[in-house]
This record gives sequence, structure tokens and C-alpha cells, in this order.
Amino acid sequence: MLSPILRSATMSSTRSQLNAAAATRLSSIQRHLSTTPSGSRIERMTVFGAGLMGAGIAQVGAQSGLKVTLSDVTDKALENGLNIISKSLSRVAKKKSPDDIEGFTKKILANIETTTDAGKAVEDTDLVVEAIIESIKVKRDLFGFLDSKAKAECIFATNTSSLSVTEIAESCGKERQERFAGLHFFNPVPAMKLVEIIRTPQTSTSTYESLKEVTLRIGKAPVTCNDTPGFIVNRLLVPYLLESIRMVERGDATPEDIDTAMELGAGYPMGPFKLLDFVGLDTTTYIAQGWRGKAASGQISKELVEPIELLDKLVKEGKLGRKSGQGFYEYENKK
Repeated sequence: MLSPILRSATMSSTRSQLNAAAATRLSSIQRHLSTTPSGSRIERMTVFGAGLMGAGIAQVGAQSGLKVTLSDVTDKALENGLNIISKSLSRVAKKKSPDDIEGFTKKILANIETTTDAGKAVEDTDLVVEAIIESIKVKRDLFGFLDSKAKAECIFATNTSSLSVTEIAESCGKERQERFAGLHFFNPVPAMKLVEIIRTPQTSTSTYESLKEVTLRIGKAPVTCNDTPGFIVNRLLVPYLLESIRMVERGDATPEDIDTAMELGAGYPMGPFKLLDFVGLDTTTYIAQGWRGKAASGQISKELVEPIELLDKLVKEGKLGRKSGQGFYEYENKK
């Protein structure tokens, strides 16, 4: 079982101050943007992938008043996506509209339509956000198909967390590449404020401004990064997580003590091993493997992503974290 870790009153106070500062900054950015020229205004959004990420992106878009089309390959996947959204909206409604939870949920869901027809899904949309499997081939195949189906001014965005946005964009024509960027949301999308906007060398200023405007409109805090491995968050986070595992493998400290140290000493809301179990050890392994190709070409340091025997062993044993019931910790309920 995951043992509870006591948090100090000082940390709670610090987090409250940080949250307040972030909210103030977001409000300031929104006011500034409202008086700043931007690209084309986005009113209709299509999301590909009805899993947790895609459903979350569709939800926040619909909540902000965008007309959203959610697309996936099967009706069952779409039904699952709508169920995820409905449950999430019910939780939101308990705070925003406790006297009419059903009415609140129905109003937001009315902004979402679904289809398994990918071509139809993009006929009249202003923005496509892809949140499908983390495979560059599958993503390129999808965008290559959509390029001839969507209107010329439609913006394409990938939610990839670890792949090259530029390489994905190259599946489209040169004009579309100017309207192509990364739009990296964080899980769970409705709760996480941050969105990384990834600019490729071809991404136009108008495209970037349109994405920044819509990101703020849906209540998120955008940051900007060039198309580098891991962007901002994962470029710093993944090596930190891998080094944490190496510490345990070397016998330097236990996962419990490392988590406690980073939570109470560094002020992190979640220690590295809790986070590894939440993300999935298989996902972390997949990202590290992909980055080794980047290391071979000199884009990142090789020692940052060297294989770790302990991590590989846990993955081979099916101990993937929360979703399997066991990772670095054990869990009663699989999540």
C-alpha cells in the first residue's frame, strides 16, 4: 500500500500563494492578449482520439463555447469518450451549478458531436487537435489524409509529448506546415492549466497567435517552446525521473524516502516515484527509448537516457504503476 505522507502547513501556504500568483498571471495575459492583434479566431475544433486526453481536450473546448467534433475509429470508443466527459462535467457542475447538475452537463454536451468519419470531421473546422496513439507513423498517416480534407485555413495541432512536431507536420503540404504546431495538454486536461505551444521552423506567426488566443480562451496558461525533444516540461522531467530510478537501483535511497525528500524538501506536489506510477512505467520506458535516437544524433546527452535494468525489469513483469495495480508501490484499486 502507498503510505500517506504528511504535508506541512508551510507547504500548503506556499502552494496557495503559487496558485494565486498563477491565476493573476493568467488573468494579466488574457487582458493583454485581448488588446493585441492575433491570428484567425477559432470557433470550431475537431479532436481526434476519444481517450482520456482527447475527451479532456474536447470537454474544455466545449465548456468555453467552442463547437467541438470528437472523432475516433469506432462508435464504442466515442461512447467511452462521452462517458468520460459526462462524469467529469458532473464533478464540475457540483461546484459551478449544484442546483442543476443535469442541466449544466447537457448544455456543455450540446456543443459536442461525434463521428467515425475522419474526412467529415474536418470539413468545416478551424482547428484540428490530434490526441491519438504516440506513434509517429500513425500520426503522420492521419494528418496526411486530413490535409486534403480540411479547408486551407484550418490549423493542425498534435498533442504529442515526445515526438518531433516538425517530422509529423512533414506529412502535409508546405502551406499546411505553416499552419501546423504542437499543442501539448497535460493530464487530467480539465484540471491542469498548462499547455505547451510548440513552434516548428515553419509555424507562422498567425498560426501561433491563433493557438495562443484559443488556449487562453479555454482557461489554460500557454507557454511557448521550439520543437526540441521533450519541449519544456518533459525535457526537464524525464531525466529527473530516470535519475530517481538510478538512485534506487544503486541503493542510495528508497522510493519512499526520495518521494518524501522531494515533496517536503523541494516543494514538489508529488514525488518522482508516485509520478512514475501515475504516468506508467511503460510510458516512461517508451519515451526514453525514443529519446535514445535523439541522443544518437546529438540532440540530447546519451547518459540522460541510458537503459535502466530496474525499470526494464518492472515493465517486463507487468508492474506498470497504478493502471496495473503495482509499480514502485502497490495499489488496492487499479486506475
